[in-house]
Amino acid sequence: MTDTPDSARDYRDTVFLPKTDFPMKAGLAAKEPAILERWEKIGLYDRLRRERQGRERFILHDGPPYANGDIHMGHAMNKVLKDIIVRSQSLMGKDAPYVPGWDCHGLPIEWKVEEAYRAKKLNKDEVPVAQFRAECRAYAEKWVAVQRAQFERLGVMGDWADPYLTMKFDAEAAIVGELLKFAESGQLYRGAKPVMWSPVEKTALAEAEVEYEDVVSTQIDVAFEIIDAPNAPELVGAHAVIWTTTPWTIPVNQALSYGPEIEYAIVEIVGGESHDAPLKSLGRFLIAEQLQPEFAQRVAMKLAPFTDLQIRWTGKGSQLEGATARHPIYNYLRHPGESRGPASSGEGSGTPGQARGDGVSEAALAFFAKPRPFLPGDFVTTDAGTGLVHMSPDHGEDDFLLCKQYGLDPVFAVDGAGMYRDDWAWLGGQGSVINKKFVAADGPICTDLRAAGALLAASDDFAHSYPHSWRSKAKVIFRATPQWFIPMDRSATSDLPGAGRSAEVGSQGEPSPLDNGATLREIALDAIAATRWVPARAENRIRAMVEGRPDWVISRQRAWGVPIALYVNRATGEYLNDPSVNARILAAFKAGGADAWFAADHQALLGAEYKLADYEVINDILDVWFDSGSTHAFVIEARYGEGTRANLYLEGSDQHRGWFQSSLLESSGTRGRAPYDAVLTHGFALDQTGRKMSKSLGNVVDPLKIIQESGADILRMWVASTDYFDDVKIGKEVLATASDSYRKLRNTFRYLLGALDGFSAAEKVPVRDMPDLERYVLHRLGMIDVELKAAADGYEFNRYLRLLTDFAQDDLSAFFFDVRKDSLYCDAPTDIKRRSYRTVLDILFHALVRYAAPILCFTAEEVWQARFPSEDDSVHFLEWPELPALPGDDAASTEWRDVRALRVQVTEAIEPLRREKRVRSSLEANVTVPEALLPVEALAELFIVAKVTEGDEVSVTPSDYHKCGRCWRLLPEVTVDGDLCDRCAEVVA
Repeated sequence: MTDTPDSARDYRDTVFLPKTDFPMKAGLAAKEPAILERWEKIGLYDRLRRERQGRERFILHDGPPYANGDIHMGHAMNKVLKDIIVRSQSLMGKDAPYVPGWDCHGLPIEWKVEEAYRAKKLNKDEVPVAQFRAECRAYAEKWVAVQRAQFERLGVMGDWADPYLTMKFDAEAAIVGELLKFAESGQLYRGAKPVMWSPVEKTALAEAEVEYEDVVSTQIDVAFEIIDAPNAPELVGAHAVIWTTTPWTIPVNQALSYGPEIEYAIVEIVGGESHDAPLKSLGRFLIAEQLQPEFAQRVAMKLAPFTDLQIRWTGKGSQLEGATARHPIYNYLRHPGESRGPASSGEGSGTPGQARGDGVSEAALAFFAKPRPFLPGDFVTTDAGTGLVHMSPDHGEDDFLLCKQYGLDPVFAVDGAGMYRDDWAWLGGQGSVINKKFVAADGPICTDLRAAGALLAASDDFAHSYPHSWRSKAKVIFRATPQWFIPMDRSATSDLPGAGRSAEVGSQGEPSPLDNGATLREIALDAIAATRWVPARAENRIRAMVEGRPDWVISRQRAWGVPIALYVNRATGEYLNDPSVNARILAAFKAGGADAWFAADHQALLGAEYKLADYEVINDILDVWFDSGSTHAFVIEARYGEGTRANLYLEGSDQHRGWFQSSLLESSGTRGRAPYDAVLTHGFALDQTGRKMSKSLGNVVDPLKIIQESGADILRMWVASTDYFDDVKIGKEVLATASDSYRKLRNTFRYLLGALDGFSAAEKVPVRDMPDLERYVLHRLGMIDVELKAAADGYEFNRYLRLLTDFAQDDLSAFFFDVRKDSLYCDAPTDIKRRSYRTVLDILFHALVRYAAPILCFTAEEVWQARFPSEDDSVHFLEWPELPALPGDDAASTEWRDVRALRVQVTEAIEPLRREKRVRSSLEANVTVPEALLPVEALAELFIVAKVTEGDEVSVTPSDYHKCGRCWRLLPEVTVDGDLCDRCAEVVA
């Protein structure tokens, strides 16, 4: 009804137009806080728990974010997705509690407190531990409060009055209790092996705390003089060449490794005048035969002109068995002022390292005096380098394992700050080893190697990926230190160094899951297979990580966390495993939290049976991943009963190596299974061009700003619209698309509210008495209902939202509402067609507002209150709609699909006449169709045209009927424009 007919009588006051106060302009940013206040006032979350008590429970366990800083888009995406799932499960009638939580211990928070100290030029190590821990606790408390308000503003519904915090006393007690379960079952050991270590933060790091960045490093070729080779005597006097990109590990070299099946060669430089005399004077070099070209390229710059490398000997790597070499710096340290090398010309003495002095004591030299054995290594390849690898068991996993096999132990020459210890014979007191200047081609290490005549090539140009601490952004190193480990491949019956497995194991609980001979890795892999992974490909990722991961390093050398509450016997090195002592430890933690350990009367905790003087008190803290990996114990089981598992864990894809895995390992080691039934992984939020958000790039999209400007429901709609199983993009254009979809859906609700003005139960029509169109729309609703429920069960909310918005736009606004507006506006209120339409609109309203509620939690509430205002009611108390039963209408549905397709053709055929102004609207058109799928009168109403006839093809002509002055339809009974048709005359009368 867009045109006013030429008539003296204006019938607009007789038309039943929709009426509603529901505004088209959302104004979400202003309305949402008031809705939040109302939910808090009526106790929405707590009332839902009471009302759903006894129902099937659905537990989505919240992975704890760190309590430091305002939330970012990743936080917002994660929390909104969780809330949508929890609300959808609640809508399906389940008891779906949501307990938010925070990770409050560990390096991220401690680092922030340290930054404050550094800004004041204070040394954190000089502050009493109790004071420092109190400041960390206060910092975490501050940000928990800030983030809680921000998450609530997103519309996230949960137990905000009682969230879980890993720093609460009961949580800290539960964490140490989980640790003691591992201890009592013999699943702990203390050993010295290389772990990722941050010299800046002075602590071991978990893999999940490390990120990889592209760097340019120094690469060097170093010669080791062969002093013995029982299987190939001709090698004696030659120099084995190693290539490395970590020059700082040369001072702790203990061996050389070769590939037994690799073909090696002794090569000699032929031709050329060397700018570096030792390069030629050393004479013969042992390298992998196929790596000659690469080696020649690296040393060529030192020779002018360079001619060739001539092979003097070839043989299998196996012939190197039993061979030994001399550390290249040994003679140099003994005689610092002399030139080096067996045939050195004296050139290249360089500037020696400052710590060398005029000679080093024999005691200090003992490490460098020992011959370096050649050891077979299956990890040695000919992909790069020389085919020989220098071994530093302090600083490499392969190095450590191979050297340990041959009795070579770490020497701990590099301290926690990355400096060589003061008494180290070479470069003692110097570092840091991650300092680019220190390891550069002109730095102290290369300078001394050059002076020793052992540096064949060095350049600061090797580009590669290198691990960095994700907190400090500084390089990390592999460093052997005494740490506490949970073994991956040892059953409970295995010998564990440093483990104090007691005969009383199990006296406080169930036997260890490992008592059947299985290993933690095997149990975890079985648990992965028994878990539902969404998307399914995620299973392969975590399986590969668990299959290849080393033993779990659970200790950290920091102050803010849960201590590894153990006593180690000074004589035997085994930790005390006494259930009575453990019970007293647990009681102390429950009363005073983790702080109790640092201020404890340890003799009282040990009891009369043990003397404190005989035991070392362990003050290392637990890896925070052990903290968060234990949350299932003090959140899920503590609140819902022992043995209860979460239905779902949901986090970003990085948590396959983080929380998903630490929770899996913790639960597998203590309960023999995963703590979850299913795991959902989402991607990361990127900027509009697909780049990672970064303050330096200036492309950060702030969720708090979006909420302030557009409202949380727009952000929630964006989250639901994304294919969040992969990385997603967000920016102005993306949000504009979400806003447009929101506007259309809001308009649908506005129309429903207006069209249902004054509707009551007395007006309802049974489905059996409804016209075919209404029955068809209900059939479509039933089909959509099934698909929506399947999408919700599959956590596919992008499909869920698309189904909802497409139905509202295509089936309703563009079709059903359009066709039936004539009946709504002009039929008599008692007309069965109009009543049927309004009955279906009522059913649609109740269904759509429920479907939308999990995603548009604020708007759905506004819509519900607009129709059913109440001080203490909420749309979120409602359950999934119960739709009226329909007879099998599949055939009718197919027929209606064809009718709708024909309607599209008719609309397209009318459009040229509208552009030519031969008709002002479709009401003025007569249409010919090749086949009348319904009675022509019904088709005319569906197509919103004057008349439909059958013919050869779809065609349109202007109608010569006159227009009704009320409904504006062109009908044969209207003889003069502006007169009333029979229906309108009856209604007006």
